[in-house]
Amino acid sequence: MPALEDHAYLKICAQLAALLSISISSARRKVEIAAAREGSKDIATRRSIAEKLLEKAIDHDNESDEKLSSTFDDLLAALASEENFMIED
Repeated sequence: MPALEDHAYLKICAQLAALLSISISSARRKVEIAAAREGSKDIATRRSIAEKLLEKAIDHDNESDEKLSSTFDDLLAALASEENFMIED
């Protein structure tokens, strides 16, 4: 059975995931990779790294005019010339 994680750490990872429009496991992996670069394994250090990444993402989100999710939505929008394009019959 996997060890239970710190609730505050998981909450920060969930906020990071929501802000970056990625899954929670991807956000946790991002934090764990950053922690591995620093050579730390304890939960307190991972929590502080997650907080730093969250603050950095919030700052980046506030600096840009558009949110990351709206940019992604714009990229997924179909052009008028491609609306009726069918891949298969």
